[in-house]
Amino acid sequence: MLILAATPIGNLGDATPRLRDALAKADLLVAEDTRVLRKLMGALGVTSDAPVRSANEHTEGAVAEEIWTLATTGDVLVVSDAGMPAISDPGFVLARGARERGIPISVIPGPSAGLSALAVSGLPTDRFIHEGFVPKKGRVGYFETLRSEPRTLIFFESPHRLHDMLEDAASVFGSDREACVAREITKMFEEIARGTLAELAEHFSGTVKGEIVVVVGGAPAGATGLPEALVSVKALVDSGMRRAEACQVVAKETGIPKSTLYKESVGDSA
Repeated sequence: MLILAATPIGNLGDATPRLRDALAKADLLVAEDTRVLRKLMGALGVTSDAPVRSANEHTEGAVAEEIWTLATTGDVLVVSDAGMPAISDPGFVLARGARERGIPISVIPGPSAGLSALAVSGLPTDRFIHEGFVPKKGRVGYFETLRSEPRTLIFFESPHRLHDMLEDAASVFGSDREACVAREITKMFEEIARGTLAELAEHFSGTVKGEIVVVVGGAPAGATGLPEALVSVKALVDSGMRRAEACQVVAKETGIPKSTLYKESVGDSA
């Protein structure tokens, strides 16, 4: 059996009895970083003679066959450095392969940075999207694809990119869009900052440290996203209007930058 187990995201007190028991009894331990796992087991007072394998973004595919083979006859426990495996962390490849091979898969639930941040954000929780890590490049264009998304958005971001990410989000979603930044959640220096994107960008304009989750409220009813805007541009161009003029008209109606509309519409027509 393949078992995906959540580990604490900052507070050892969040380690469940099931996690401790599974760490002690598994036939094989699979960790994102074996050093982090051994440190966790030492802190929890858990000992095990089971072999340990590393499965991270670079090695998961290489060790997968061995893990699947062992999972057919014993219990293989998969953990990431913090939180739930396969959620913006290694584990998906192993779970997908186990499913395809008919290997039983189980889960030991526990801490999740994204869901914890969502819960304390004060933003709608009935419908949401976990977007994971924000792309390092093309951030504005990426946000444009989410401009009209009505569901609450959950992002992971590095501390040194947080300020620029919030400014770009404000430029696309609107400076008054409600958001929340959860920093070092469950840890000693936990900070939960709520406000508009513009307010949060100003608040985090200096040096920032720690693990970051950004939660952004969904678009208000009637908001126009990039895909819909490009349809409008195409319709105007097809009617005989020059592309630059069509982009200017749609930009005025939607608030999407003219340069973004022009670049994306040229790409669509290529």
